[in-house]
Amino acid sequence: MKILILSSSTGGGHNMRARSLSEWAILAGGIETATLQALENTHPLYRFGVETYNWIQRTAPWLHHLYFNYLEVAGMFKSGSRIIGRETFIQSLRELKPDLLLSVHGSTNHGFFDLAREAIPGIPCVTYCGELFGGYGFSKHWANPNADLFIGAVPECCEAAARYGVPPEKSEVGGFLLDPHFYNPPMSSEEKGTYRREQLGLDESRFTLLLGTGAVGANNHLPLLKQLAAAKVHPQVIALCGKNQKTFSEIQRWAKDHPQIPVKAMAYTREIPQLMQVSDALVARPGTGTTCEAIQSGCPIIHNGIGGIMPQEWITVKYTRKHQISETIHFARSLPSIVDRWMNNRQEVEQIKSQISKIRPPQSPIALLQRIRSLI
Repeated sequence: MKILILSSSTGGGHNMRARSLSEWAILAGGIETATLQALENTHPLYRFGVETYNWIQRTAPWLHHLYFNYLEVAGMFKSGSRIIGRETFIQSLRELKPDLLLSVHGSTNHGFFDLAREAIPGIPCVTYCGELFGGYGFSKHWANPNADLFIGAVPECCEAAARYGVPPEKSEVGGFLLDPHFYNPPMSSEEKGTYRREQLGLDESRFTLLLGTGAVGANNHLPLLKQLAAAKVHPQVIALCGKNQKTFSEIQRWAKDHPQIPVKAMAYTREIPQLMQVSDALVARPGTGTTCEAIQSGCPIIHNGIGGIMPQEWITVKYTRKHQISETIHFARSLPSIVDRWMNNRQEVEQIKSQISKIRPPQSPIALLQRIRSLI
């Protein structure tokens, strides 16, 4: 069985899910996968749109309200006839010869499905949607009543799709699509302490704050650290810098001048599952990918809304607020009071962790793959 995954590099969550599905397929056995960057590989105009999306996310998230609403109205990918460069996409399908098409991106659930059925008659077309809530910010383009199956990460996602016409018999809750390491047995308190000391060079028991960064490098690490220092709130900090060497170097220099806040700056790493487990709280943009990783790891969340919150991030915030597992800041100066409260009230942190355990999906992606396989 060969699955072709349709993704795009807008943000990092879509490719993260595509990569995770491929890794789970290897573990399941008997399933081959290929991933196609359906937008940027089909036409230069779409590649420009992806780059614009990521530029906005890094520099002015509030602008996404204009971008999002334009795409909702324009319906550029609503049918196969509207897709520019469709011959390129069809040629890719004929070369790859998949048995099933799986979309993990909001723009590839309609027109690209039409073109796939034109190129390979009868091919099953499935949507996996990782969004966590409905309402403003949930794109109507996720929902295609003519798809063979809609898989939502959580019940709220399937409810949102139903409002746009997805029949109940074609909709299922599938849980999160995350790196297999997020499903390893949880670390014990002793193992967490040892990891902090031996792998990170940090204190075993000190309150640990994890500063996350997205795949496109969006972060506010330095302003947040400066506000903690100014307020004399002194957790120890793990600062994820990804491939942003400038941020990595700046934080290292800052940490040398502020020893009262021990900081472990880290470049790109695959140890996010371990880092989330050994952290008492995560500060990150309200992306669905990072939020789902935090839920799977049992890590309380402080959503970073500095510079505005994008529509697709608002639905993540609404989900975590509904389940009482997060706080949200809109200014760097708002962080110290939350961290100080949590440092001095560990019971509140434990209550949040208890809430997280109640909403963590019980199934692993193996069950999702088995369901997909049944469509062949």
